[in-house]
Amino acid sequence: MRRLFVAGNWKMNKTIAEAEVLVQEMLPRVDAFANVDKAVCPPYTALPAVAACCKNTGLKVGTQNLYWEESGAYTGEIAPKMVAEICDYAIVGHSERREYFAETDETVNKRLKAALAAGLHVIVCVGETLEENEAGQTEAVVTRQLTQGLAGISEAQAADITIAYEPVWAIGTGRAATPEDANDVHKDVIRPLLAKQFGEKRAQAMRIQYGGSIKPDNAAELFSMSDIDGGLVGGASLTADSFVSIIEAASMVAIVMAETES
Repeated sequence: MRRLFVAGNWKMNKTIAEAEVLVQEMLPRVDAFANVDKAVCPPYTALPAVAACCKNTGLKVGTQNLYWEESGAYTGEIAPKMVAEICDYAIVGHSERREYFAETDETVNKRLKAALAAGLHVIVCVGETLEENEAGQTEAVVTRQLTQGLAGISEAQAADITIAYEPVWAIGTGRAATPEDANDVHKDVIRPLLAKQFGEKRAQAMRIQYGGSIKPDNAAELFSMSDIDGGLVGGASLTADSFVSIIEAASMVAIVMAETES
């Protein structure tokens, strides 16, 4: 059974002081759910403070992005080894990076390789726009993003990769994909692609999160699907109550799944 993984992407939200307050409010509550992996990804400025708060706890810390070079004249960028000093995870290829900052499948691949080389676990985001979805191009878009984004990655490296399927049309809109539709993409598109590159055993072990308007009231149904292994949570990770509720939902689903398998 794949262990469920819930990560919060705070995007461009929270000052250092606000981030500390939020994490300190979350920590006593999320640590109660030891059967779920969990992480928060604050903005760069708050990373050290959040990492200090989370030290020796079950809540891991991630960066929302990084650059692929080790150092140099890259004003405004941050190197993998810099975030690896304080982070466990890195997100690469988020749709907002693709839309607003000219991210491509090639640069996602560069960031992924650099993050893995720095010892980070990586969440690789894929997903189609509304126009692509309505044109029936979901499979083609996700296939291209995964094939090019994971190019040159070995089976051993794949052990440190989580895939996040985020239909762009559902991010921040309140419109979530149905659990069945999201699961179909995970099960019938993403996992077979992982099996083709890394082998069936590795593909079955890799986690595929869903992202796109996950909320406390739809989390349990999403996480109960056969191939949805947690969530990459946006807006609902910005308050302790909603994020903890989503983690609690994952924990309850994990208990039921464990009982079913035993």
